[in-house]
Amino acid sequence: MDQGRRTPPRARTRLAGRTAAVVAAAAAATALVVVLASCAAAAPPATSGAAAAGGAGAAPSGATGAADPARASGADLWPTGAGFDYQLGGTSPVPDGVTVVARDSTDEPAGAGFDICYVNGFQTQPGAVWPESLLLHDASGGLLVDPGWPDEHLFDTSTAEAREALAELQAPVIDGCAAAGFDAVEFDNLDSYSRSDGALDLDDAVAFATLLVERTHQAGLAAGQKNTAELEARGRDEIGFDFAVVEECDLYSECGSFTDVYGDHVLAVEYTDDLRDTVAGLCARATTPRSTVVRDRDLVPADDPGYSFARC
Repeated sequence: MDQGRRTPPRARTRLAGRTAAVVAAAAAATALVVVLASCAAAAPPATSGAAAAGGAGAAPSGATGAADPARASGADLWPTGAGFDYQLGGTSPVPDGVTVVARDSTDEPAGAGFDICYVNGFQTQPGAVWPESLLLHDASGGLLVDPGWPDEHLFDTSTAEAREALAELQAPVIDGCAAAGFDAVEFDNLDSYSRSDGALDLDDAVAFATLLVERTHQAGLAAGQKNTAELEARGRDEIGFDFAVVEECDLYSECGSFTDVYGDHVLAVEYTDDLRDTVAGLCARATTPRSTVVRDRDLVPADDPGYSFARC
């Protein structure tokens, strides 16, 4: 089972967008919230999605469209054993030998070979405005927060109507990743159902993830599963994920849960403050994914004193 590991905080506290257009979209989205909140599960206009979802700006696009293109093949991803870096806490020059880089959706792709766009797929970004009708509420009627991240609220993926509306809001974020030049999207907090006080279950997560992956493939991008070992082959066969991004699978002895499904297309991150033994020991283990990086917990940029990088 997934251990509730989370992408470090510095990677997930930036304000969305960097241009005047995105700021203007944020103002428009705020004005729409009053209307949206009264419509329960009604899907909001796609033009509000980039700002409301806390991602990069993009041309408006709905959550549904033309038939999905074929899922990514191995040839569409990265060569076996490619060097990987996880730059969610800030951008850095690409280290020697690295050709796969993950960055936040508000950053530019690294351009080193294969670029992955981080999107908070199942919870709100801090400070982002979302219709309350699409968020989970606790027994007292207040918004349900992630216990480890009190400035993030969980999406309510319990009904088909809510899932469609949420996917509609995420569509421009996905399109923004494509427009920026990324090759794939990584959706964080797939395991948020496990922090929902029983309001959601794995099947809810699977149903919503399927919509996100379909929309990602429509945009011409590959889609990555984030953690959530309990999905097993459902991630690939039912949802349609093309690869996996996994935190601390060596520490928790669960790398095989991902490599058994995705083979060499598993990108693994271990952290210097909680290694099982040493970097050498990690890289020597047969179970360690070929594309594994060891980073500082906050994933800070290379010019920060806390920066650390090593790879297998």
